[in-house]
Amino acid sequence: MFRIYRGLLFSPLLLIFFLTVPAAAFHDELDLTTLSLTELYNVEITTVSKRGESLAKAKAAVHVITQEDIRRSGATSIPELLRLAPGMNVAQVNSNTWAISARGFNWVYAGKLLVLIDGRTVYNHIFSGVFWDEQDYVLEDIERIEVIRGPGAALWGANAENGVINIITKKAKDTQGGILSAGGGDEEQGFGTLRYGGQLNDNTYYRIYTKYFDRDSFKDTSDSDAHDEWDQFRSGFRLDSDLSEDHSLTLQGDIYNGESGIVRQIPVLTPPYLSVDAADIHMSGGNILARWESSFTYNSKTSFQLYYDRARREENNTSTERNTFDLEFQHNFPIGDSHYIIWGLGYRFIKDDLNGDLFISFDPETRDSDLYSAFLQDDITLIEDRLYLTAGTKLEHNDYSGFEIQPSLRMSWLPLKGHTAWAAISKAVRTPNRLNHDATIPFSAFPNKDGSTILLQIYGNDDVESHNLTAYELGYRFQPAERTSIDFTAFYNDHGSLITIEQGNTFYETNSLQPYLVVPLYFDNEMKGESYGAELTATYQVTKRWKLTAWYTWLEMQLHQTGSSTDTTSAAAEGYSPKHQFHIRSNLDLPYHLELDTALYYVDSLPELDISDYFRFDIRLGWRPASNLEVSIAGQNLLDDRHEEFLSERGGIGATEIERVVYGKVTWRF
Repeated sequence: MFRIYRGLLFSPLLLIFFLTVPAAAFHDELDLTTLSLTELYNVEITTVSKRGESLAKAKAAVHVITQEDIRRSGATSIPELLRLAPGMNVAQVNSNTWAISARGFNWVYAGKLLVLIDGRTVYNHIFSGVFWDEQDYVLEDIERIEVIRGPGAALWGANAENGVINIITKKAKDTQGGILSAGGGDEEQGFGTLRYGGQLNDNTYYRIYTKYFDRDSFKDTSDSDAHDEWDQFRSGFRLDSDLSEDHSLTLQGDIYNGESGIVRQIPVLTPPYLSVDAADIHMSGGNILARWESSFTYNSKTSFQLYYDRARREENNTSTERNTFDLEFQHNFPIGDSHYIIWGLGYRFIKDDLNGDLFISFDPETRDSDLYSAFLQDDITLIEDRLYLTAGTKLEHNDYSGFEIQPSLRMSWLPLKGHTAWAAISKAVRTPNRLNHDATIPFSAFPNKDGSTILLQIYGNDDVESHNLTAYELGYRFQPAERTSIDFTAFYNDHGSLITIEQGNTFYETNSLQPYLVVPLYFDNEMKGESYGAELTATYQVTKRWKLTAWYTWLEMQLHQTGSSTDTTSAAAEGYSPKHQFHIRSNLDLPYHLELDTALYYVDSLPELDISDYFRFDIRLGWRPASNLEVSIAGQNLLDDRHEEFLSERGGIGATEIERVVYGKVTWRF
């Protein structure tokens, strides 16, 4: 498994050791960190229960990526930031595409992970998953990213089977003044951000921003240009107003426009039966969100949120346009001293227009979809400061699978100060998508014995059902000492009705200049399985100036097809996620206002995709000559020139190798 030379493993660790120990010893009296480990351990989060609670007491496997983590990570995109979270499977496919999931089933469009930005879902109902090249923000304005591993469906609804990522941006009041940031390097050819925040009156604050980046293309496995360059312009605003002591209003919105490149592998009816074409994807869109919050008493609150989201992608002769309108109401209130009720209602309307080509087509091309939802949760205090129970469920009705119910039962026990044991049983679903119902996708072509062509083609199926999951989780987190925290989670997932691709009866297609034999393949639910594993995270504040964070995750998956299944590919998903991952990160404040941040990753092999295991070493050196000025240089993937992380030459996207990246950045606050 560890095929890299031992010297490559130990040299970064020795570098960290020799650079950090002397500085820490001589400058322990200085504290440049923003939060102590105890404060980080007790930071308030909202994603687990839809109300504020301490991270230390949360009844879920949750990790918080703080603003300080973001600033010192050296990352320039949201997908790269998610590498910091334990248990996340983050694999870069090319310069502009990632496969991201948690606890298995990773893919370019991983359908079991729900992603939110300030309460607005960015999950794509057409393919199930996230177009990560559409998601961006001013990283300095992100307050935190809450990453939940495991089901969050009882509150957040369908498609939160394996986890929830909630990106929470700062309030406008906390981003007053300006930021001008710019940089560039070999692959990050140029990027810049301008943001300014101001005040309209005593109770109303705003910020506006604009940003742009341009990324160079990587190399493919034959050392040629991979045609995966990526550039994007984005602009937006946020306004927060305290209308009175009990009422507040938030308005925010974003627009974006950009292009990315991709190499498609498309089956054709003539030799060599495969067309490899470079394509340019043009993406554009925008969103606007409004949220009204009211407090009737200290503990009784309501919120009403609505947003509109439009996204359009054009690739060669194809285009997809999605228009989403979403309404959500929530009410929190106590009943006596032992119960705290949270309930809510929601409605979502999606109108899409999908114009296909030889790669993929949809019938019908235009479709309207409705989603109705309601949820109820009761947080119950069984023994004050010792034992708590949370019971809740989400009820939904969608146009693809009908009525869905997703309950959850969670319990926590606080045996000692700074110790939390928790357990959970949850049900969740991943509903069918537009592709499962309405798509036609040429899968593979090859010659027949009589000289004609055989085409394997996938068709949508109106009868395909939702995936269903029953998850069992146990966790324990504690602080054995003031400078140390440990978080352990074990889980067992029982998966049912997993989607497979089944063969139908062959037929000849004669409406063509060259008749060919079609082997039809249909989406169905002929697979089940189990996944289980463990996740361990430890943080050690060595000194006030030096913090170490390490995590390890282990994952096992077994997928089983029914006896009637003809699918020969879907069970391979067992090998799409690494069994073992390891990460260690060091954040050190050096003398003369210098910062040294290093990170070492190990990712196990993906045998079904012919991806070897690999190490990754990142480093960032920052300098803050003044309180409002920061200069940094960062390097990523420094252990080798380039390597593959996902897909190889399968899946319709050409094989690309992820290259070493070095860039510089200057940030001025005014």
